[in-house]
Amino acid sequence: MPTRFHRITMIGIGLIGGSTALALKRADPSLDIRGIDPDRSTRAAAREQGTCDEVAGPTDAIVGEWLSGDGSDLVIICTPVSAVRGWFENLESGGFTGVITDVVSTKRVICEIADEVFSRPVRYIPGHPMAGREVSGIEAARADLFEGAYWILCPDAGTDPDDFAALHDLFKMAGARIISIDRERHDEAVAIVSHVPHMVASALVAQAGDHSDRSQGLLRLAAGGFKDSTRVAAGSPELWCGIAMDNREALASGLHEFRTILGGFEDAIATGDDARLMELLSASARLRRSLPARWIPDSSRLTEMRINMTDRSGVIAEVTGYAGQAGCNIQSISIDHISEDSAILDLVLTDEGDMGRLCGLLMTAGFNVSFRPVAPEE
Repeated sequence: MPTRFHRITMIGIGLIGGSTALALKRADPSLDIRGIDPDRSTRAAAREQGTCDEVAGPTDAIVGEWLSGDGSDLVIICTPVSAVRGWFENLESGGFTGVITDVVSTKRVICEIADEVFSRPVRYIPGHPMAGREVSGIEAARADLFEGAYWILCPDAGTDPDDFAALHDLFKMAGARIISIDRERHDEAVAIVSHVPHMVASALVAQAGDHSDRSQGLLRLAAGGFKDSTRVAAGSPELWCGIAMDNREALASGLHEFRTILGGFEDAIATGDDARLMELLSASARLRRSLPARWIPDSSRLTEMRINMTDRSGVIAEVTGYAGQAGCNIQSISIDHISEDSAILDLVLTDEGDMGRLCGLLMTAGFNVSFRPVAPEE
């Protein structure tokens, strides 16, 4: 799949930055991928492993060229939130004209920084790949890290539709499934499916650790289920402390909700209410079984949806937001500009989600929608 991003600068080349570079290089070896990282050993590893074509430290002169004007087609920020402001300021002072995205796991803070730093409209589309490992650093980077994983993009009213389509296709090259979520909803959503589970896993390990002092060899008895459910607790404490503080409101709310749900299990067990416990366990079991182990789109069930639209500010965020609400995965996206202010948005959807609901949302919003099955040979 061709991409219009040929010169890509990664700021931070640890687990996520390194994996992104490896995945994109695997998909298209002709890409010119540059890596910026303050750690000398990380830069050396990236050079030796072929993760990046060029590497540099933050203060190296070449970095100014990469981050100014049209020095890069795309900049991907893969740093902790605490480092983002400085890099935004570098891009602002350099008059960078390319597209900017990030992989930071919270969006409220980073979007606030963008609003404060950038004095002109910028081509910034926040992003977040829902993938990771219990180990960190470039040594843990893998080209297949994003295979089948969700990669969230958060367009808004100022997002250029062509920039969104290009970024969508680029990360699809990395093996990811792209979904769109409102920036305001992002942090609440990831708190529930990522941040709360991490805190729960850490609490489970802490509980086992407390009991291991009184019961010799307890941790040696930990079976596969315990190890699987607590695997993420081995992640970087510094990284996860930062994530938790950046998303503290949504995370605290999610933990409070979890405590309420857990209390329901506790009450049913303490009172011997086996009917209630069976109800709780059955509901969770049904939901868990509905989650596929590894989702693979059925190429014989792809659907093309064509949407006539006015090429106006915010339209791409509106349409992709409806797709996210309906749980539909966009396999590919293209825009056919008919005139200066009209276009046809062409989406190819996988067999996931509620397509009927998506059509209803679009038609209620005033869009003219048509769709047809895509033949496998197409």
